[in-house]
Amino acid sequence: MGRGGTSERPVGVYPGSFDPPTVAHLHVAEQAVAQLGLVRLDLTISLATLGKDDAALTPVASRLAELHRLAAAHPWLAARTSPRSLLADLAEGYDVVVVGADKWHQLLDPAWYGGVGARDTALARLPLVAIAPRPPWAVPGDDPAADPPAGLEVVVLDTDPAHHHVSATAVRAGRHEWRARPRL
Repeated sequence: MGRGGTSERPVGVYPGSFDPPTVAHLHVAEQAVAQLGLVRLDLTISLATLGKDDAALTPVASRLAELHRLAAAHPWLAARTSPRSLLADLAEGYDVVVVGADKWHQLLDPAWYGGVGARDTALARLPLVAIAPRPPWAVPGDDPAADPPAGLEVVVLDTDPAHHHVSATAVRAGRHEWRARPRL
């Protein structure tokens, strides 16, 4: 580590739309901090998302306010926005970037970059990538198609399978018990 903090004080970024934040987002954040010794993890919303209709999302200010309320109960958690869209740009300056296995497969898809060479160049800029399992998407080591390009360091987080199927889409559809709530 050592790119965003120092090897003694590593800092991570967990990009997402967080529309809304879920108990799984919070669980993944807790596991990343515990397993990787992070002193801070920034939940970061891109102001211009890739692959999503920004107009269909809850306004950024509302999502950010909700993340700030969640972070208030966790001294190692912060909420941020970024004008950057590409994950390699969002992760610049950090020691770790946290993604779900679904996002990992998007990162590996050359179509987002215009080809394999451009993808590998972009991914080479990433710090350590911490991947949270999210079936049915494979993680590195389970399927060669999920393995990282040469030179990219990844780790698969040990997460509770009870959180693997939690989604913000399901929360918006009525699974309110999956919504992350600030501790009182």
